[in-house]
Amino acid sequence: MSAVPFAYDVRFKAQFDLSNQEYSLSGTLRPQSLNELASCLGLLRDSINRVRGVFYVNVRRLSQMNNLAFHAFARVLLDASRDRPDLQFVIVTSSVVGWTTEKFGRLSRIQPAIKVQEYDANFYPGQSFLEEGGFIPVLRTQTKMTWRHERDILPRHGMRPGIYMADICCGIGDFAALVQREFTPARIVALDHSRSSLAYARRVASEFKISGIEYVYGDASEMLLEDNQFDLVTCRHSLQIFDRPALILKEMYRICKPGGRVYITNEKISQCLGEPRGESIQWTYNELSKLFTHFNMDLELGPKSRHYLMDAGFDDIRAESIMVTNLDGDPQDFADMIHAWENTFAGEMSQKRGDDPEFIEQFRKGFQDHIFAALHPKGYAGWPIWIASGRKPL
Repeated sequence: MSAVPFAYDVRFKAQFDLSNQEYSLSGTLRPQSLNELASCLGLLRDSINRVRGVFYVNVRRLSQMNNLAFHAFARVLLDASRDRPDLQFVIVTSSVVGWTTEKFGRLSRIQPAIKVQEYDANFYPGQSFLEEGGFIPVLRTQTKMTWRHERDILPRHGMRPGIYMADICCGIGDFAALVQREFTPARIVALDHSRSSLAYARRVASEFKISGIEYVYGDASEMLLEDNQFDLVTCRHSLQIFDRPALILKEMYRICKPGGRVYITNEKISQCLGEPRGESIQWTYNELSKLFTHFNMDLELGPKSRHYLMDAGFDDIRAESIMVTNLDGDPQDFADMIHAWENTFAGEMSQKRGDDPEFIEQFRKGFQDHIFAALHPKGYAGWPIWIASGRKPL
């Protein structure tokens, strides 16, 4: 994540997220001279040079922008669209801030390679797309938060360039795409049982010109993959949502090469924390653990990872834990993740269990208090992740 804050107006920020190929502007942008825009325009040009396929410019949190700023940004985008015919530009606006759609819509009339989408009316990678219980926005935001840690952790657990890798329960494909960019394995197979998630993954890979990932439809507990194929087999945040995780590990063991490694990540959700409002936050995550137990899922599996790997026959077990926090990058990322959790867990899942309105109101409040802690100037919010890997014996 690259970011440029502005000293003359602390309410404004420009930043670039390579994983989503998205440059975003937020706050109030009313410069008095072009010199005040030099840093953010430089970041915009640099961001464009780093992407392929589709480049997103997110202005949905831009509350004000004067004509000087608009024309300066418009010039960079129009010039780049002519210099990069291989690139499609998508400006993401909001119907809540109506002027952005109208103003930036002028660019699409000048240059067909520039399109405008209202994020609350159209789907695009990186924003909420509610499908299959709302997990797409949850997974995208989670991966964005954990990747800052995992990119440094993965080499300790067998990741290196040129390997054969399988990502099991790949979901919407974010992790496989990030691995392909960062580590360039010789082969990646990404398997999931959701056809719609795989379609989403293929779409994102196509738009971002990411090649070399084989998306496969299949059951993780009975995979149609040959024995002893992969140097590294990964499964992130998925064993915890199956009632028989040992079956998944048995299959991962089977397709892993002797001497290769299986890498898993899981949570202990009751240990999510935040201050201020810590008691409310703690109550909600204790209840969240119980909610998942009701549906035969174990969000407390994280610390159990080591014994699961040993029971599956792996040796050389490596285990560590991380605390993903609001201080890892933009605190708004953490807040967005918790907001997605609230919508899914205190919404559809809690209602499906038959919880009464009073419970749901208190349940939601804990998530909202976690968001408050994440965004508070003196606040701290954390989400613990357990990471473990094991070697398949030679």
